[in-house]
Amino acid sequence: MVHLSTDYVFDGTSCQPYAESAATSPINAYGRTKLAGEQAVLELLPDDGTIVRTAWLYGRHGTNFIRKMVRLEQMRKTVDVVDDQWGQPTWTVDLAQQIVALVRQGASGVFHGTSSGETTWYDIARMVFRLLGADPGRIRPVRSDQVAGGELRPRYTVLGHAAWREVGLTPIRHWATALTQSFPLLVDGES
Repeated sequence: MVHLSTDYVFDGTSCQPYAESAATSPINAYGRTKLAGEQAVLELLPDDGTIVRTAWLYGRHGTNFIRKMVRLEQMRKTVDVVDDQWGQPTWTVDLAQQIVALVRQGASGVFHGTSSGETTWYDIARMVFRLLGADPGRIRPVRSDQVAGGELRPRYTVLGHAAWREVGLTPIRHWATALTQSFPLLVDGES
């Protein structure tokens, strides 16, 4: 059994990537419910349960940050984007391929299914504008506490990938490489 979880099981106070074995400490209801799911899977299937924590997902369909930035580039002169939350944007195709490889390997335990590298929402938005041929200077950095109506979110949830190597698999590629290569598919239908 593969259970999908989240980076929100961590409190975001670390200054380095969270290892799969790092102590969890969710700061909001979403993180607490996902952690409860992890614990239930590992309790019921201690030898066969697999947890894949992922984060900052984007894909060709549905609502996601990348597609939102593409739309906002067309609609606004400037766009304010949070610059104090760190994570790993992860293309859903890469995550799906990684899960298939994990199942084929027959591995169990906790894995972090996020792209390699780390960045902020602000830097992602700037990259999206560059890929569109737009001026990335139109993106303005703001702090999380300047964004109205936001739920309490961990600031730094970069996840480490040692468990993949331990079972003989390569972690997901760097986020910037994935975004650059997937971008034509993401903007198709947005214009």
